[in-house]
Amino acid sequence: MKTYKVRAMADIVINHRVGTTQGHGGMYNRYDGIPLPWDERAVTSCTGGKGNKSTGDNFNGVPNVDHTQDFVRKDITDWLRWLRNTVGFQDFRFDFARGYSPKYVKEYIESAKPIFSVGEYWDSCNYKGTYLEYNQDSHRQRIVNWIDSTGQLSAAFDFTTKGILQQAVKGELWRLRDAQGKPPGVMGWWPSRAVTFLDNHDTGSTQAHWPFPSNNIMEGYTYILTHPGIPAVFYDHFYDWGISTHDQIVKLIDIRKHQGIHSRSAINILEAQPNLYAANIGDKVAMKIGDGSWCPSGKEWTLATSGHRYAVWQK
Repeated sequence: MKTYKVRAMADIVINHRVGTTQGHGGMYNRYDGIPLPWDERAVTSCTGGKGNKSTGDNFNGVPNVDHTQDFVRKDITDWLRWLRNTVGFQDFRFDFARGYSPKYVKEYIESAKPIFSVGEYWDSCNYKGTYLEYNQDSHRQRIVNWIDSTGQLSAAFDFTTKGILQQAVKGELWRLRDAQGKPPGVMGWWPSRAVTFLDNHDTGSTQAHWPFPSNNIMEGYTYILTHPGIPAVFYDHFYDWGISTHDQIVKLIDIRKHQGIHSRSAINILEAQPNLYAANIGDKVAMKIGDGSWCPSGKEWTLATSGHRYAVWQK
């Protein structure tokens, strides 16, 4: 991967760990006969171990790791350093980051020194019954608080943007401008720490726990690949959805790179109506999604790419 200038990211699953041996209470809460052979003290008391109470939310069905234990943190730190320095992973993704205190993420990043880290702080958006509320400030604030508590060392997946965007493309594009005129997700508040995405292996793919509407995928990618933040393209969409989808995504990536759009690029939202959203990004790229008719004014703009319900212009 390094030969092709691709940075490898390791998926760090340290919230829960499947036991090998029955211990305290007849539960599989021991780790005998394997590397890091922990005993029941490494498992939180809420999930059948002899450790302390969890410092986050429980992940049910699997013993949860007790990060308050010094020996646990030492072993995790040694393992992360091994991944970073011996195996050669440069970046980390912290799985189920709600399950333990972000202060431990800070400690692990400071010790292993990955170039880039991102946390999966997946929290439910604000709903009234089944209706997604317009104001998601408290939702994105929780993600921002998590980033802050890692010492600002980790980015986070922008679940707020995903939740709003996948509802917005169904004819509610007015949702894409918040009350202050900014993007309504974490991207609108802290774009350099917001990893935007449409789907991942949990939300889409075979698990499909909250999938982006399949007919609107390209509108979604037009939004995240032209906007500030750090956009992530889902493997399935890129490789498994056919050559047309692949090539359309590649065009958008090329425009972003060629025009120098980055995580902190300035954005001016020009339209946010039910069937039309339009924005100018860095005064280098203009875009629109939805059925509404729109194009940027001025002869300096040329159409860079377009498709079903989307168009992008560049200078």
